[in-house]
Amino acid sequence: MDGGTGIPVRDTILWVDDTGEADLPPILCLHSLFLDGRMFDALVPAAKGRFRVIRPDFRGQGSSAPSTQAVVTMDCCADDMIALIETLGLPPVHLIAASMGGDVAVRIAARRPDLCASMVMMGSSVRGEPDDQKAHFTDLLDRTYATGFVGGDLDMMMSIMFGATTRSNPEKQAMLDHWRLHIGRLAPSTWAAMHGVVERPSAVSLLPQVKAPTLVYLSDEDVARPQEWTHEVVDNIPGAKLARLEGVGHSPILEVPDVVIPSTLDFMASAQRALETRPAPAGA
Repeated sequence: MDGGTGIPVRDTILWVDDTGEADLPPILCLHSLFLDGRMFDALVPAAKGRFRVIRPDFRGQGSSAPSTQAVVTMDCCADDMIALIETLGLPPVHLIAASMGGDVAVRIAARRPDLCASMVMMGSSVRGEPDDQKAHFTDLLDRTYATGFVGGDLDMMMSIMFGATTRSNPEKQAMLDHWRLHIGRLAPSTWAAMHGVVERPSAVSLLPQVKAPTLVYLSDEDVARPQEWTHEVVDNIPGAKLARLEGVGHSPILEVPDVVIPSTLDFMASAQRALETRPAPAGA
């Protein structure tokens, strides 16, 4: 498969872009809320010849089928991704996860370590939303359901998704304009996924169960995921590595792709070599 197509998964149809090289180790890209699999576009040419890049849109988001649920939970999305891995018959995947994608990735890696070769998280944590923030965001979602994000609400979303340094950089304006237009055009069916993120339960207890090599990026301008939350992930996943990013907000792969993508691919390549040279279990 080369390019995007709809793939039946469980009780829905997920839109999946797949570079299709069956002989290469796969990267499964898990996108942010409000964005979609295209946020990983720059990864595709960089990974060419090294990795197969698979970019699904989560249930009810992007070009996937609209959700039929009032709330799309993180567990539901994790189950969808596990089913997608099995439907495509993939070997252990390298997970790259942004924002809500990290909540999904940790659930996959903890519950199905056999499916996960490595994990890279950015703009992510696994805490539940604090009560005051939950109330604020619930009010926002209720207010914007009929109108979408416009005016000040759209400005606020852009300030959450992208750091101040990026927003003030003239060279980033085309990228910012693209995603501002995208967020302003989100379909009402996306709100079920938004509620799933706002109402997400904590998955901190799952962190010690993650066995895959893990790299976590910490962005100093990420207002959505405080640095304390990022340290919590690193401190609780055995052997996890922390990479600091300066002048970067919630969406590192869009804000500083030239920094994030090479280091991510090198980390995954190292994890893949370790996987391929691991001794077979006794009796295998």
